[in-house]
Amino acid sequence: MPTHKSADKRLKTSKRANEVNKQIKTHIKTLIKRTEASPEEASFKQTASALDSAARRGVIHPNKAARIKSRLAKLGQKKEPPAGQ
Repeated sequence: MPTHKSADKRLKTSKRANEVNKQIKTHIKTLIKRTEASPEEASFKQTASALDSAARRGVIHPNKAARIKSRLAKLGQKKEPPAGQ
């Protein structure tokens, strides 16, 4: 238990932030699974937006967001048929 008043406030703040970050990460994982299941342009844009937002807030590392977006973009390109055929 914290002994100082400021430490007690910081504990409450960090618990609240931890809950919010957990919700954001769970939401991102759900979007990623949904995009992997059906790689459409709309679902990719929604997932990319959520990843960028989480990276901006510091929930995930910006390089991790870029890596996931790149992987999903490659997956979307594989599913689409070639233009000439």
